[in-house]
Amino acid sequence: MDRRILEKLALGQGVKLICKEFRIGKDRVRAARAKGIDFLYLNPDGNAIGSKPVPPPPENVFPNFVDLRSQKTSAIDQLLLTQKDWIAERLVAKWSPITIFEELKLDKGSKSSFYRFLYRHDFYKNMKSGPSLVAPIIHMPGEALILDWGKVKDIVDKKTGEKRILWAFVGVMGFSRYMTIRLVWTNSVEVTMAAIECMLRELGGVPIRITSDNPKCFSIKADKHEPTLNPSFERLAAHYGFRIECLPPSDPKKKGKVERMMPYSRRLFEAFCCDDFDLEKAQEYMNKKCGIANERRHGTTDLRPIEVFLQEEAQALKPLPKLAYEKEELSYVTVRRDGFVRFANKYYAVADQYIGKEAVMLGSKTRVSVFVAGAMVESYDRITAKHQTHAIHDHLEKPWQKIEENNQGYLRRAKRIGPHCEAVIKVLILRNSGFIDTRVIWGILSLDKKYEISFIEMACTDAYSLGKFSSKYIEKIILERMKMAHLNQKLSSQKHPETAFTKSSTEYARHIEDLIKQQGDLKIIH
Repeated sequence: MDRRILEKLALGQGVKLICKEFRIGKDRVRAARAKGIDFLYLNPDGNAIGSKPVPPPPENVFPNFVDLRSQKTSAIDQLLLTQKDWIAERLVAKWSPITIFEELKLDKGSKSSFYRFLYRHDFYKNMKSGPSLVAPIIHMPGEALILDWGKVKDIVDKKTGEKRILWAFVGVMGFSRYMTIRLVWTNSVEVTMAAIECMLRELGGVPIRITSDNPKCFSIKADKHEPTLNPSFERLAAHYGFRIECLPPSDPKKKGKVERMMPYSRRLFEAFCCDDFDLEKAQEYMNKKCGIANERRHGTTDLRPIEVFLQEEAQALKPLPKLAYEKEELSYVTVRRDGFVRFANKYYAVADQYIGKEAVMLGSKTRVSVFVAGAMVESYDRITAKHQTHAIHDHLEKPWQKIEENNQGYLRRAKRIGPHCEAVIKVLILRNSGFIDTRVIWGILSLDKKYEISFIEMACTDAYSLGKFSSKYIEKIILERMKMAHLNQKLSSQKHPETAFTKSSTEYARHIEDLIKQQGDLKIIH
């Protein structure tokens, strides 16, 4: 900077103009001008070339300034210098500076003087860049597939302006350093399991274990010794026959073979055009780049990963299972206060001791399993019937779920209307194992405020015979019966007895059903 300032001053430029161009203070320019005049680089006015030329680079323009204070030292500093090697050993061993200060067996002065000694002799810098105590991790052929995620770049949709993060799911074989990459939009369980299956098919076999850190799709709760594994990942591991290794939190050195590949994966993708982004085309591009990368010599082993993998590691992998892995739906839920968990808009009961706890639900086409703290607590046949919403095992039923004993009030009120109304209400009470849809029940029982009891009973008779248990459906039948009764009364008053309504109840119910179908389908609440 001093050389550049002198060049501008020699050309006659002013202090303000130089400050504006170099974005520096006036004192800096004035100090350089004064030194330039003293060393005869500038004329006495400081606005032209002097009698002595400026030394060419890399020689310094001015002699280095020596702070005389650095030549002075205190007695405490001299005393601590005698323990310099001992202090350095403790810092490499990860001792805290305050512990070292307390363990020094000499008059070391105050803590502030000790900390100044550490800064003066660059102990903090040596401590951060000191030798690592972690030994290199050596893998045998086919022993481990090491996984990790890394952000590739932000993808912006030009039509909507929406920005999405593109992730690279990277897998590296521990022995051969063979690398495979899958581009994904999300780190969800479904996407991750599919990516792992795709990697295993590319490798043509299964390693002894899969190593990763502790994302939620692998480990619900991270721990240094016993992490709580995700049931979905455990099922995948059981199907393919590999072991799970979730590394301790905040310890990336134990999977350094894949950590080093994250910047490299971004570098491989940087030339891809993202104007009209398509994930399949991007994956094809990345596959080609990975193929080229695996054919190059690795910087650590000086071997080609593809050759080492094909010659030594591929034969050590276990064969892929013959049956395909059955994909399962996964959901993270909290056990409700009524002891039920919700999955796919259906409810499944668990013991009261799990109320308020976090649970993981896995659902296949036929079964639903509930896991709490990594252990399966209940398993049910999956509810597929539209009218059924709750499932509960016999040993979980509570006294208040004795349905008829606890809902006599509904049944007594329905009995006042008629036996068929009572039968309809009983069906509504029993159909959900005691979890009553009171909207439908009170919708039927409150019809007596608008219609005669006889019409309600006849409508319940028709609804019961047709298996339609809906308050709107029953009200529709009442209106049709009232209309037919009015028409019958009108015809009778005109003295045409041969046209009076004399059909049987079965024919009448069928007629009402046809009328309702003609007027349009009615959504029935089951």
